[in-house]
Amino acid sequence: MTRSSLALFALLALAAATPARAAAAACWFENGVVVVPAEVMGVSGDYILDTATPHTLLAETQAQTAGFAETALTGEVRLAGVAVEGQAVAVADLDMRTGALPTPIAGVIGADVLKAFVLDVSFSPCRIVLSHPAHAPRFDSKIVLPMGWLAERPVVTASVSDGAHARTGAFTPGAGADVGVRISDAVASAPGAAKPKELYPYGISRPRLRALSFAGGLQENLPAGLLKAEDPALIGQIGAPLLAHWRLRFDFPGGKLLLGAP
Repeated sequence: MTRSSLALFALLALAAATPARAAAAACWFENGVVVVPAEVMGVSGDYILDTATPHTLLAETQAQTAGFAETALTGEVRLAGVAVEGQAVAVADLDMRTGALPTPIAGVIGADVLKAFVLDVSFSPCRIVLSHPAHAPRFDSKIVLPMGWLAERPVVTASVSDGAHARTGAFTPGAGADVGVRISDAVASAPGAAKPKELYPYGISRPRLRALSFAGGLQENLPAGLLKAEDPALIGQIGAPLLAHWRLRFDFPGGKLLLGAP
């Protein structure tokens, strides 16, 4: 083998061992959720991208069509040109969650797939970038918020008020959460609601919340809803209709949520 061919071989080997610097994908933002093309367990399709959902899900219908009889799977997830191997995936009935969307939804890409990466989300036009932490592209941020983890979800601090009472604590920001804010039913209620079930995710009721303080700004009289209490320290969820006011960077390894100009 000649010296030039040895050098070429070494260069190719180095290139193969270097992780992708950043991978981008177009998405669409409709009915308050971000939807991306992805592949889960070999099933290609449109998936809700939701940083507030702790575990990645494959829709029951798509799983059955692909020949999966089990409800707990392990395999590959591919998103924006990045592959995650050995990922746990749950099969679930997503009809209630996806019924308001105009095309069939194959599943949900959750925080478990995203947590090792830096995720950038732009809403108009809709686009995501998934990067390894050392190779994330430049991001001009207006606001940087500390981001931790609670109940297997990323969380930031926000405050809510009904006028008479106020509560400050951990809220999970969700790119696939369809209402501006939801509050745990351990700390909030909607007295007199005719159909209480409609206050929860995928329901159509949107009571108004007096105020939300988040990222240095105050939102008043905004549409809201309830969440089933899962962890006493998790106060609620901030959804994509509110987060869409900014470009977002979820720096999961760095523990930061960066908000940039749209």
